[in-house]
Amino acid sequence: MHFPALSLFFLQSFAGVLSMFHVVPRVDKLHGLVFHALSRAPRRGAMRKIPKVKGEKNMNKVWAIVVLFALATVLTTPTFASSVHLKGDHSKPAFTDNGLTLTGSGELAGLGFGDVLVNLSAVANPTGTCGNPGGNTFQAPGQNPAPVTVTGSVSIPSSEVKNGNTPFSVTTNSPTTPIPGAPDCPNPSWTEIITDMSFTSAVITVQQPPGSVVLTVSCSFSPSDL
Repeated sequence: MHFPALSLFFLQSFAGVLSMFHVVPRVDKLHGLVFHALSRAPRRGAMRKIPKVKGEKNMNKVWAIVVLFALATVLTTPTFASSVHLKGDHSKPAFTDNGLTLTGSGELAGLGFGDVLVNLSAVANPTGTCGNPGGNTFQAPGQNPAPVTVTGSVSIPSSEVKNGNTPFSVTTNSPTTPIPGAPDCPNPSWTEIITDMSFTSAVITVQQPPGSVVLTVSCSFSPSDL
């Protein structure tokens, strides 16, 4: 039995009970009230809009902020170097022999956005002399010192990178001299001093950002090349 028919059945039964006590109800009025109430109730199968609670609205705002933040992060992620090379037709940088140090210079192209770190590592055959502390005299050592490696680096801030290009110049540190213990002199009490460096090879590495190598250039040369 459907709900409207069931309501009408109870309404008629209630009217019959009242008539037993000589009370004549306004059945038509009661019937109208019942159907008025039923007409305001949602019908079966009818869609009813459920208002959003405050917590759900706040959650929607949180998700909107998260999505916008993620989108902004993607759009503002800096572009790093992908095809760094030496600018122009030069496949190798220029080197200058400064006696005890080596300088490498050139211009980089294809850089991205970010600070740049250029490292230089060079190997050389040193020339040394042995000094006698007592006589204040110097003489050639019994044998030349073993090859040594010297390094240097230079940092280039991102503000100096223009359209992916920037010049660079990096110089190695000087070798340790006097050589501790004077291994190539007559005895350890002498002083062994490096007077010149004959560079044989060099490696330049470029990092952008620092810690991420984007270019390596290896060079070998004889003293006549410098």
